[in-house]
Amino acid sequence: MTQKNRTPDGLVIVDKPSGFTSHDVVAKMRGIARTRRVGHAGTLDPMATGVLVLGVEKATKLLGHLALTEKEYLGTIRLGQTTLTDDAEGEITGSADASKVTREAVDAGIAKLTGHIMQVPSKVSAIKIDGVRSYKRAREGEEFEIPARPVTVSSFAVYDIRDAVAENGTPVLDLVVSVVCSSGTYIRALARDLGADLGVGGHLTALRRTRVGPYKLDSAKTLDQLQQELAVMPIADAATAAFPRWDVDAKRARLLTNGVRLEMPDVYAGGGPVAVFDPEGTFLALVEEQKGKAKSLAVFG
Repeated sequence: MTQKNRTPDGLVIVDKPSGFTSHDVVAKMRGIARTRRVGHAGTLDPMATGVLVLGVEKATKLLGHLALTEKEYLGTIRLGQTTLTDDAEGEITGSADASKVTREAVDAGIAKLTGHIMQVPSKVSAIKIDGVRSYKRAREGEEFEIPARPVTVSSFAVYDIRDAVAENGTPVLDLVVSVVCSSGTYIRALARDLGADLGVGGHLTALRRTRVGPYKLDSAKTLDQLQQELAVMPIADAATAAFPRWDVDAKRARLLTNGVRLEMPDVYAGGGPVAVFDPEGTFLALVEEQKGKAKSLAVFG
């Protein structure tokens, strides 16, 4: 491929379809963008739809830092049924009449799952236990425990409660919810834990991710749209949207790209990754402050 028509470095914000794994989307994007250098920031379960951030070419080096940002979801939680996977993909493992559950009880249960909480991830998940994926252990019928880990649920709100009847005739309640949370939070584990707290069981029946950090659904494109026209957010724009910006003069830019640890302004102290730009607006590097100096996380310039 010539330099002129080479795939630009940047992010592609995909509206992931249901039924696709995150890896499926990456494989599809490799074909669309005609490059092997494609990765994703933070997985989405096959059932889920919505924002999946992909990096192409040099932007793959940004992904690990983007994966740690806050995420936002819209989902439906069914109270009255538990499943093996804590979502609609798994077989039903229990049913209970949820018609008597009150709005007050739901709100109280949600309050317990809001803020800084300890969450046990779903057993059918990609978390590794002693080097083996949890879902692999679960499928082989192993008995094992996943340790709880800290997550932050900044917001957990119920928009609608609908009475419904499950296929087996059990009266259930469907809650339409929105969740804003830290990376590593399992929405299906929230559904499971809410149902358990209310004594009727629960699982997730639908999930749509509406935001990853600063990247929202309104800027996402479907795979079909991307097949027609590949929309790549330039790496400089992507970095500006996601990280604090530090503009340096030409001399500092030269020193930084030669591996010299520059003195950093106090304003960036302890604030996580910072995007460095030269006077021409070229994105040079992602750095973080360490003992007053810029420690390089990834170099792009």
